[in-house]
Amino acid sequence: MNYRHIYHAGNFADVLKHAVLARLIRYAQKKDKAFRVLDTHAGIGLYDLSSEEAQKTGEWRDGIGRLLEAELPANVSELLEPYLSTVRELNPDGALKLYPGSPKLARMLFRPQDRLSAMELHPEDFNRLHNLFEGDFQVRVTELDGWLALGAHLPPKEKRGIILVDPPYEEEGEYQRLVKGLANAYKRFPGGTYCLWYPIKKGAPIKVFHEELQALDIPKMLCTELTVRSDRETTGLTGSGLVIVNPPFTLKDELHVLLPVLRTILAQDRFASQRTFWLRGE
Repeated sequence: MNYRHIYHAGNFADVLKHAVLARLIRYAQKKDKAFRVLDTHAGIGLYDLSSEEAQKTGEWRDGIGRLLEAELPANVSELLEPYLSTVRELNPDGALKLYPGSPKLARMLFRPQDRLSAMELHPEDFNRLHNLFEGDFQVRVTELDGWLALGAHLPPKEKRGIILVDPPYEEEGEYQRLVKGLANAYKRFPGGTYCLWYPIKKGAPIKVFHEELQALDIPKMLCTELTVRSDRETTGLTGSGLVIVNPPFTLKDELHVLLPVLRTILAQDRFASQRTFWLRGE
C-alpha cells in the first residue's frame, strides 16, 4: 500500500511495458470485434512529471525523456507510433509534463467498441483514477485487489481480452504470486493475451520464476527483457521484463527490431542488454 508509481512514471521500465502494451492493443484491433483490457494494478492513470514526487527521482528523464529526443530508425518509429502518439497528444506544446499510465494509454488507443476494466486498491489512487474516467462509459474503475480480479473479472463478456498484471513487488513472494495468478486466470480464460511485468535487480529470483512459468501447462509464453545498467553497485531496479502469454504472431520479430534500439537509447552504462525468447512455444 506504500508504493506510489508517480516516483517512477515514464522510466525505462514504463517505456518497455507501454510500448509492448500499445503493440498488443493495435494487434487486437485488426479484428472489428470488441475486446477488453483488464489492468489489475492500474495506479492513478495519468502522471504529472512536473510534480514534486516525479521531480524528486527524475526517472522519466532517462526513460521517456530520452526516447522522445532520440532519432529513431523508420521501422522502429513505426512500431513505437501508437505509444508515442499518446504521449505527444498529452503534451501538445512539446514540453514533457504529462505521462499516461497503462489505463490512460489503453483508453487513448481505443475504438468506440473497446472497453477497459481498471483495478486499484490504494484508496487515494483509486479516487484519482475514478475521477479521471468519471462519465466514460468505456471504462469501469473498481476499488479491488488486482489479484482478485484475475478470478472475478475473467473471462470478459467480450470473450477477447488483454490482461496486464503489473504489481508493485512490495512483498516477498510476488514472483510466485504472479505464477499462481496466471495459472488460475488461464484456466478461466485460456484465449486471453496476458502481459506480466516483473522487475530485474540484484538477487531477484528470475531463473526460478521462469522455471515455474515453464512448468505451467500453457503452450505459448514469450519473454522479453531490457536491462539498462549493472547491478554491481546498486540494489535498485536495473532492468525489467515482460512475459506475454498468447502473443501476436508478429510480436517476437517486432521486439527483435525494437529492443536493440531501446537498449542503445536507454543504456545507463556499458552493461545494458536485452533479450527476447520463448519460455514455452515456438
